[in-house]
Amino acid sequence: MASVNIRRDVSDPFYRYKMERLQSKVEGKGNGIKTVIVNLGNVAQQLARPPSYVIKYFGFELGAQTNIDPKDDRWIINGAHESSKLQDYLDGFITKFVLCRNCKNPETVVNIKDGDILLDCKACGHISKADLRHKLSSFILKNAPKKGKKDKSTKKADRKAKREAEKNGNGDDNDSNGSPNGGDSGSDHADENGDGALDAGSDDEFTRKIQSEAQELNEPESKEVEWQVDMSEEAIKARAKAAETSLPADLKQSLKIDGEDGDDAGANSYDELGKWIEEKAKEEGGVDEVTDVDIYLKAKELGIEAKHRTPAVLAQCLFDDTIIKQLPGRAQMLRKMTSLGEKHEKAFLGGIERFVGIDKPNLIPKVSAILAVIYDKEIIGDDALKSWGGKASKNKKVRKNAQIFLEWLEKADSDDEDEDESE
Repeated sequence: MASVNIRRDVSDPFYRYKMERLQSKVEGKGNGIKTVIVNLGNVAQQLARPPSYVIKYFGFELGAQTNIDPKDDRWIINGAHESSKLQDYLDGFITKFVLCRNCKNPETVVNIKDGDILLDCKACGHISKADLRHKLSSFILKNAPKKGKKDKSTKKADRKAKREAEKNGNGDDNDSNGSPNGGDSGSDHADENGDGALDAGSDDEFTRKIQSEAQELNEPESKEVEWQVDMSEEAIKARAKAAETSLPADLKQSLKIDGEDGDDAGANSYDELGKWIEEKAKEEGGVDEVTDVDIYLKAKELGIEAKHRTPAVLAQCLFDDTIIKQLPGRAQMLRKMTSLGEKHEKAFLGGIERFVGIDKPNLIPKVSAILAVIYDKEIIGDDALKSWGGKASKNKKVRKNAQIFLEWLEKADSDDEDEDESE
């Protein structure tokens, strides 16, 4: 499902905060006509807000009746409303009840105190007050969660903020909450490697480069140059055969099924991306010299920048023995690729598992450290990591060495639950 920046006024393709584009369908006719928002639950989760807040906001803005607690996850607004119109109203909800007033990031948690609705920003620490004059504010106050009970997004934000505060306070290379990433994560050099979200609407060198190179990619070739491609049957077969033999067997196997799960790009497009990365690395003197911008634009040129198998290719082609130090520098692009859906996250983890288990078995003892960096840099969420860890795998050594991280993740969640009970 297509995704957009949570702040749609930000055009940066590597903006880290994403959400699904609203999908709606109109049902019924006459007085019984209604609009069902198909993916409201997912969008609300990505905004870290209850779906009832969003649907109620739409109701107030449109002057229409809504349901606020459906058992079948069918969120309904009376009347016929276009998805584009609802998306515009969602921008208003985000501005008023999600974004921090100071840093404009959506990493806020709603707290109710003394009759005020407070937006506690986990990014900059600023506490904003929501406008109590809006009708939704009254709804939020009347339906405030029980005291001491935190939702999942709040727990994760608190945990991350606590780790960062303690890490900055003691200067230790190890994760302050016991995260098993050790001192090899390269997190101290994240800024040097380009990690960290770009400022909203920024026009720094990296953003300008993305925009300029994307523009060059879309410009037509000079009229003086005519490109010709041999489209004979023999030439097509030869190119297909070359693509099949260009990459390692494990990567070809992972992309073997053509068009599966609605992915109609074909295995050759993924092979071509992998082969291009390898050739570019040789030209530039190493895979670290191949820029994120070039990789993203190449995937876009092949039409697979949003396909769920693309992260698997990147996981197997972008790294070497120093993957723990390489990951932070690739975090922005990888978040862009994996934030599109659960399949993308699973594909990336599958690619990492094959990369370590087959291509680089010497890295198997460092699996937990690798996963810790992936988690800390928010390349993959904790739900996807737990799901991956809970499923059987052919490579038992990889899963065995991942237990240190997986146990830490479970313990962190358990500690959060204990904190809830004690409040």
